[in-house]
Amino acid sequence: MPQGNATGTAERPAHRRSRRSAVHRLWRRIRKPLAGSRFTMSFVAWFVARGFRFVYWTNPLVEGSDDTAEKLTRYMPPIVALWHGQHILSAFDRPRHISISAMLSRSADAELNALVLERNGFRTIRGSGGRSGSRSTAKGGARALIALKKTLDAGNAVAMIADIPHGTPRQAGMGIVTLARISGRPILPVAYATSRRKVLDKTWDKTTINLPFGRRAVVFGEPVYVGRDAGEEEMEERRRAVTASLDAATAKAYALVDRRK
Repeated sequence: MPQGNATGTAERPAHRRSRRSAVHRLWRRIRKPLAGSRFTMSFVAWFVARGFRFVYWTNPLVEGSDDTAEKLTRYMPPIVALWHGQHILSAFDRPRHISISAMLSRSADAELNALVLERNGFRTIRGSGGRSGSRSTAKGGARALIALKKTLDAGNAVAMIADIPHGTPRQAGMGIVTLARISGRPILPVAYATSRRKVLDKTWDKTTINLPFGRRAVVFGEPVYVGRDAGEEEMEERRRAVTASLDAATAKAYALVDRRK
C-alpha cells in the first residue's frame, strides 16, 4: 500500500463515509468520560499497547534500517524528533538501557498516548492543553521546555513531535528548535514505516495506522544542531533543516518497506 494518495473521500461508497463519521462522532462523545476514569483509561491503554506491540513484532525489520540503540547512544542525549501521525511504533522501539522522556500535551486525547508510553518504559512530560496563543499555552510550553532541558542535562534522551498540533503537517515548529538551542543537544529525526498500513485521510496529519504481518523500517535522519547564540534567522534556517531531515528519513523508510524483494 502506498503511504499517501489513498482513495479520495468522493470515491468511497456513501455507507463507508457514514460509518467512519459515526465512529468519529462516537469517539468524540466518549473520550472525555474515558479520560475521567483512570481505571477505564488504564484498561484501554493496556489493550492498545498489546495490540500495537503485536503489530511491532509481526513486522520484521527490513535490510537497510538503522540500529536504534546505536544511533541514540552515538548522540546521547539527543532530542528525538518525529512527525505527527507517523510515530505509533516509536513507543515500542526504546532500547531498555536508554531512558527517554516524551513530551505530550495535557489534552484528553493525549492521556491515552501517555499511558501507552508509560507502559513501555517512557517517562512523560506534559505541556499545555490550552488554546494556541493563549497565556496558559505559553506558560505550559515554557514549563515543559524547562522540564525537558533538565531531563537532557541529566543525560537522558527526550522525544518530541516536531510539527505543531493542528498546524501545518510535516513542518517543524520552533519549540523543538528552541529546546536544542537552550540545551546544546542535537535534534535527531527518526521515521518508522510498515509495508502494511492504513492512512486515515480525514485526519489533519494523515495519521498512519500500522498493520501486522508486513515489514517495518526505522530510519534516522541527519542530526541538526542549533547554536546557543542563534538569532532569529538561524533559528528559522535550523527549523527548515529539521523539516528536511525528517522528510528525508520518512521518504527513505517508506521506500525500504515498499520495495519489492
